Amino acid sequence: MQVPNQTNWQNSYLLAIAKSFLVWAFTLTVCFLVVGFPVVVVIMTIGVLASVVLQSILPASAIVLVSGSILSVISLSIIFSSVFLTVKGVHPHDVKWLGWLQEKEKTNQKPVYASCPLTCSINQF
Repeated sequence: MQVPNQTNWQNSYLLAIAKSFLVWAFTLTVCFLVVGFPVVVVIMTIGVLASVVLQSILPASAIVLVSGSILSVISLSIIFSSVFLTVKGVHPHDVKWLGWLQEKEKTNQKPVYASCPLTCSINQF
């Protein structure tokens, strides 16, 4: 009886780690694309200039080399940052600037409709 309980606990822990990693990877990717758009423009400008310079040395594969290296550096930095934040134990729900991940407090307010004064009784106001 102890073996299935231990397996379920380990599976849920690994699932929580995987979920945290995937949420961090998605969040960092979105932040890089949205907030870091000027950085992306500068990186791509440098990449275009590097491919023009390398065109004389490697005529067939300069663009592939430069674009592949830029994409791999960006992807690896996002993956390593996600792994670091996951291993460090920082949960995405604990970060204040990620408001869209925060759970909203549910209030018990009844909706008020335009026809409520006609249909509601006086004690519901």
